[in-house]
Amino acid sequence: MPTTSPSPESTESSQLPSGGGRPRSAHQERLAALSLAALGVVFGDIGTSPLYALRECFFGAAGVQLTQDNVLGVLSLIFWTLIITISIKYQALVLRADNRGEGGILALVALLDPWHAPPGKKSRALAVLGVLGAALLYGDAIITPAISVLSAVEGLQVAAPALSNYVVPITVMILIMVFWLQKRGTGRVGALFGPVMVVWFVVLGLLGIRGILYHPEVLASVNPVYAIDFLAHQGATGFLVLGAVFLVATGGEALYADLGHFGRRPIRLVWFTLVLPGLLLNYMGQGALLLGGEGDVSEPFFHLAPDWALYPMIALSTLATIVASQAIISGVFSLTNQAVQLGQAPRMRIVQTSAEEMGQIYVPLLNWALMFSTIALVLYFKSSSNLTGAYGVAVSATMLITTILTHFMMRDKWKWPLPLVIVITSIFLFVDFAFFAANLIKIEHGGWFPILTGAVVFTLMSTWSSGRQMVIQHLVSATMPLDEFLGRMTDGSPVRVPGTAVFMTAPDLGAPPILQYHLVHNQVLHEQVVLVTVITKDVPWVAATHRLRVFKLKRGFWRVHIHYGFMQTPNVPLALRLCEKYGLRIDPNSTTYYLGRETLLPPGQVSQMGRWRQRLFAFMSRNAVRATDFFKLPPHRTVELGIRLELLPIAHRPAKSGKTKLTDSESRPEPESTSELVDVPRIE
Repeated sequence: MPTTSPSPESTESSQLPSGGGRPRSAHQERLAALSLAALGVVFGDIGTSPLYALRECFFGAAGVQLTQDNVLGVLSLIFWTLIITISIKYQALVLRADNRGEGGILALVALLDPWHAPPGKKSRALAVLGVLGAALLYGDAIITPAISVLSAVEGLQVAAPALSNYVVPITVMILIMVFWLQKRGTGRVGALFGPVMVVWFVVLGLLGIRGILYHPEVLASVNPVYAIDFLAHQGATGFLVLGAVFLVATGGEALYADLGHFGRRPIRLVWFTLVLPGLLLNYMGQGALLLGGEGDVSEPFFHLAPDWALYPMIALSTLATIVASQAIISGVFSLTNQAVQLGQAPRMRIVQTSAEEMGQIYVPLLNWALMFSTIALVLYFKSSSNLTGAYGVAVSATMLITTILTHFMMRDKWKWPLPLVIVITSIFLFVDFAFFAANLIKIEHGGWFPILTGAVVFTLMSTWSSGRQMVIQHLVSATMPLDEFLGRMTDGSPVRVPGTAVFMTAPDLGAPPILQYHLVHNQVLHEQVVLVTVITKDVPWVAATHRLRVFKLKRGFWRVHIHYGFMQTPNVPLALRLCEKYGLRIDPNSTTYYLGRETLLPPGQVSQMGRWRQRLFAFMSRNAVRATDFFKLPPHRTVELGIRLELLPIAHRPAKSGKTKLTDSESRPEPESTSELVDVPRIE
């Protein structure tokens, strides 16, 4: 079993040398490489906001009049949004909440661990908030590539208005290329686009300086008084403009979700040395152009460039928006992997794309689903201005949820003084709620889409989680205690045959129903029987040295617990090779793996799940990756047996007797032909 790779953050710490010399140089080279790759993945979303954010503040649906006071007020709002929301909240605070190097809202919830906390409203609320925040990010993952690429290609309308009809087809072709590239992995894509983003942010800064030199008075907008004065005098209109101002911060949540790909230090280093200065200078430069008010300034980003540089800027911005798409897509890949391992989503194929960084993955099914959804969105909305109405609702809601979860991190995990926690939370809640409320106005103009997407994903996740728990509960209620099962065995019964049988079983389960079924029908058992449970811990990675817990039972039985982190992919045969040092020897050539598949039957009485949710759960189960593939079991040595299971409320199940026999219909599920199964998988 190979040793599990550490997280990027822990890798950085472990490589810090005590003195100078070659190791220090190697560390610096690695930091530079990670920073460049992070630049090519993490900051594309927030880095391309200058294409449309300031434009929407003045020329969008809720745009304000183009006056000097309004320009300075909007620029001040933009400046302090980037400082408070991104630099302070995310970079300084939220990135501290890394789950052993892994980030994202589900990793944050895993740190709080509401699933194993004492039952109560708080634990349930935290779990629901985490899943809801994760679900909303899927809507953002569809919108971000669409609006980013569209806004860049629309530069053709500035350079050559006759090409306007080609904007949507070109955008669709670029999006197809973006999603096709994902299979190369985030590391390779980041290395490919990292240099492009270096050029992008340098050019952003240079264009901004060019504009500022014409009207340096825009620098006064760093004074927060201009922002306060703008909101005070504009009233409802100023509040609506907050929805457009928020566009400068979209990408902050993806920044946190991508933490596991590159680590905290490279992300912070790149933000403060290159990304933030480039963004602020460019927004100031665009503001200076608006103050000048000469000619057509409806596309301030592209009009900021000299005429000779217009086509090169369109090409560069198109490349940058491809990177913007990469940022959110890679973040959603990480989020999906976490959801699968934490039991919030069905098993699916997840490809590890790097031998060095465990966080770099590719999810084929999700990738193509995102591609078709994004293209459909482009064809429906047709312009980036129309898409801004759909953009921001999901992100602002997720940021609000992140603040709430971080409050409990500061209070319960970090043990910060309560007055300090209240002050910090109040400031961020005030800002986040203001942005969230301003974005709610967009619902009728397209904001319904991310909310609908989030609702669908939340329904899928909650149905899977609830169904998964009910399957476990009902299997436990229909299972004979293992001690009682072993006590009924004698030296001559059942007949034992050479070899090893491995039965995959759920946690806290006695004699697995699949074992009882096998024994009743075949009347034989292998000489060695191993009951294997795969347990996902609330940490990203579990080292190979902590992978196993082995328990020797009587009559040739063993129980093995195999532990993985929520960012790891289980490999049961590989893990079982480590059992030899515990006295359990398993010959791969004489080992048979047994899996149970439960048929979900319509309940005869009122069930804890509605019939439509049972059907949805069964549908997801049928389409989930088979346990044989997910656990890397050898197909030619794996046997799947079917069991009928009725999901009645626990209170309605017959009381179990301590004298239940193996042949009692209440002690074992009724066998069913595997050809008739609804594939409701075991929860290993």
